[in-house]
Amino acid sequence: MSDIETEIVVDSSEATDGIVDAGSESMEQLVVIVENDLGDMSLEEAIDKTIVNFEDGDVVKGTVVKIDTDEVLLDIGYKTEGVIPAKELSIRNDVNPAEIVSLGEEVEALVLQKEDKEGRLILSKKRALYERAWGAIEKLKETDGIVSGLVIEVVKGGLIVDIGLRGFLPASLVDLRRVRDLMPFVGRHLECKIIELDKNRNNVVLSRRAFLEENQRDQRDEFLTNLQPGEIRPGVVSSVVNFGAFVDLGGMDGLVHVSELSWKHVDHPSSVVQVGDEVTVQVLEVDLSRERISLSLKATQLDPWQEFADSHQVGELVYGKVTKLVPFGGFVQVGEGIEGLVHISEMAVHHVEAAEQVVQPGEELWVKIIDVDLERRRISLSIKQAAEGGNVSAEYQDIYGDHAFDEHGNYIGTDFVAEATADGEAVAAAEVSEPASEVAAESEGAETVEG
Repeated sequence: MSDIETEIVVDSSEATDGIVDAGSESMEQLVVIVENDLGDMSLEEAIDKTIVNFEDGDVVKGTVVKIDTDEVLLDIGYKTEGVIPAKELSIRNDVNPAEIVSLGEEVEALVLQKEDKEGRLILSKKRALYERAWGAIEKLKETDGIVSGLVIEVVKGGLIVDIGLRGFLPASLVDLRRVRDLMPFVGRHLECKIIELDKNRNNVVLSRRAFLEENQRDQRDEFLTNLQPGEIRPGVVSSVVNFGAFVDLGGMDGLVHVSELSWKHVDHPSSVVQVGDEVTVQVLEVDLSRERISLSLKATQLDPWQEFADSHQVGELVYGKVTKLVPFGGFVQVGEGIEGLVHISEMAVHHVEAAEQVVQPGEELWVKIIDVDLERRRISLSIKQAAEGGNVSAEYQDIYGDHAFDEHGNYIGTDFVAEATADGEAVAAAEVSEPASEVAAESEGAETVEG
């Protein structure tokens, strides 16, 4: 009697009862009992009935019963155990079978060949996964879903991602910016969008950049919605361009236009900020439709014009430096970032054809404030009226000392060299002994006061 026949006898409950009752019966009698129990069914037919039926291409389930270095044996209830060659275990190359499956594990496999030339049943675990994966991926593609997989290989032009099948992730779509070295991505789990799917060509193209952009868009929308004009925010300068600087606010970049970088004139944004600088900015405008943020750096700084207006009065004498001459007069810097205009009619008591007849760029002199227009940020100055004397502004009284002024605050001169800081740079003062009115008068035909 064969092993198979014995197995059938053991599996039959009635036959088992017969074994118990007839303890001394021979094996031949047991076979007779089984044959009687089968009725008209032959023993061969009964054996066939216990075997799983399948065809090439079917997906079957089985239990791992043996693991070798080059193959895995799977019991699927067939007359022989199925063989899964190592290359059919995973889409990864050169894998160790013991790392993919374990003894007693139940796995699915696709039938490649019911009987090869050696009579073996050949199965494929990776093909079963492939078929399952295609169905899931097709549904995800239809719903614009996300796939997640392990990066298993760097190939020419990109990465291979294990998503149940080999998904190709082009290098240009790995990140928001071009990635030069792809090796650090191997072994990482990445989330991607499916941008191309063709089962006939076994082609799946993925994009991690599309996933990141979608996430970034959601974050941007939330960030913009919560951002309000007038807010003061810390940030880091992310780039400097000709027309301004971009500042990373921690969720999005905002633009500080060159006109909003400083209260002073800015030749180029790089003269004010550099990439990596930590700054504090005020939100000027949030454009939700265009996803743009306008920022101001100078709004968080003290307004030098306001400071000047608060600390000076019309009629005071201030010390300044001629910065530029124009047909209608000259500009004099009287404070950090503060320039006032001396109209040509205020150059001297006599008629002046051109400003060059009275002053030159770089020259330092006393001028009188005759008007301050804070709203328009304009200051009108006069050299002519400074010659008439007047009250010197507080900062210069501190520099020269009380003994250089009379009881009304008029400058009466000093016999020592002082330091003036009208434009932030130390300027040597000449020895003078004449009153301010006399010194200023000399500017028309002789020397100007160098304070």
